[in-house]
Amino acid sequence: MENMKTKKKAGSFGNVFYVGLLSFFGGISQDMFVPILPLYLANVLGFDKTFIGISEGLVTSGASIFRFIAGFLSDTLGKKKPIIFLAYSLSLVARPLLALTTAATGILGLRFLDGIGKGMKDSPKDALIADSTEEGNRGKGFGIARALDTLGSVVGPLLLFGLLFLLRDNPRKYHLILFFTAVPLLATLAILVFKVKEVPVTAGDLGVPRAAFALPRRFYVFLGIVLLFSIGNSSDAFLILRAQNLGVTLLAIPLVYALFNFVYAAASVPLGSLSDRIGREKVILLGWLAYAASYFGFALAGAGWQIWLLFAFYGLYYATTEGVAKAFIADMVGSNHRGRAYGIYNTAIGVVSLPASIIAGMLWDQVNPAAPFYFGAALALCAFIALVLFVLCTPKGRRVFA
Repeated sequence: MENMKTKKKAGSFGNVFYVGLLSFFGGISQDMFVPILPLYLANVLGFDKTFIGISEGLVTSGASIFRFIAGFLSDTLGKKKPIIFLAYSLSLVARPLLALTTAATGILGLRFLDGIGKGMKDSPKDALIADSTEEGNRGKGFGIARALDTLGSVVGPLLLFGLLFLLRDNPRKYHLILFFTAVPLLATLAILVFKVKEVPVTAGDLGVPRAAFALPRRFYVFLGIVLLFSIGNSSDAFLILRAQNLGVTLLAIPLVYALFNFVYAAASVPLGSLSDRIGREKVILLGWLAYAASYFGFALAGAGWQIWLLFAFYGLYYATTEGVAKAFIADMVGSNHRGRAYGIYNTAIGVVSLPASIIAGMLWDQVNPAAPFYFGAALALCAFIALVLFVLCTPKGRRVFA
C-alpha cells in the first residue's frame, strides 16, 4: 500500500501536465498520419483491406512484448524517462520513412518499428502518471493526461486538413505529410528531457518483491473481460474506411477525425473525475454501451452526414474507458508493480488487436462493410454483461490494491 510520504509526493498535477503535454505533441504526429495512412495504403499503393487489417494489427501485436519489457524495466530500474525517450525516438525515425517505401515488407517493417516505440512508451508513461497522483484523484489525473493527449489528436487532423488543402494539387501530398509528422516529435523529446520529472519509488513502497506475473487476482479477471471486448475492437482505420465508403471526401476525413478527438478530449477530465466519485467500473460500463451504440450506428449508416454524428459519439467511448481503465488498474496494484501491470495489460490488448483487425478485414472483404461493426457491437455487449457480473461479485468496501 502506498505510504503517506508517497501520497504527499504525488499530490500535485504538475508532472501529470507535462506528461500530458509531451503526449500532446506526440498526438499531433500520430493523428496527422492515422487518418490518411489507410487511404494511402488502399488508394495510392493499392493494398486490399485484409492487408491493411494485418498491418494495423501488427503495429501493436508485433511490438506487444516490448510493452511488458518496458513496464518490467521501469519497475526494476526505478526510472521511466529513458525508456520513454527511446520509444519516441523510434517513432521519429519510422513515420517519415513510410514515404520512401512502397514494398509490403518495408511498410510492415516500419509499422512494426513504430509499434515498438508505441509499445515501449505506454507502460512507463502510465506508471509515471499513476505515481504522480493520489488514489482519490487518480481518475482526474489520468483524465488531464488523456485530455492533453487527445487535444493533440484534435490539432493533428486540423493540421492535416490544412496541408491537404495546400497540397491538394500536389501528386506527392501523402509523402510530404508523412515527412512532416517528424516535427512534433522533436518537441515531444524536448519536453520529456527538460520538463518531465521522475517520481522515484520510496523504500516504503517496495514491499516484498513479486514474480513478474504475480499481481492481484482481480487485475487478471478485469483483464480477461477487457480482452473479450477487445476481440471486437478492431483498428480505427476501419472507421475511416467506412467513412470513405459512405461518401465522406478525403478533405473532410481529417475534420471528422478532429471532431471525434475534440469530444474525447473535452469529456476526458469530467468523466475521469466522475470515476473518482461513483467508481471506475460504472464509468467503463457506460463507455462500452457508447461503443456498442456507435458500432451499431456505423453498421446501419447509409449516408455521409451520419458519420459526423457517429464519430462524435464514438469520442465518448474513449473518454469513459481509456484513462479510467488505467486508473482502475492503478487502484488495484501497488506503485512498485504498476509498470509490469500496465505492461501485461497493454501487451495483452496489443496481442488481441491483430486477430481483431484481421477478423474485421475479412468480414469487410468477404461479407460486407457493415459486418465488422455488428461483430464489434455484439462483443461489447457481451463484455458489458461480464463486467456487471464482476462488479456484483466484488464485496463493497473491499480494498482493491495489494
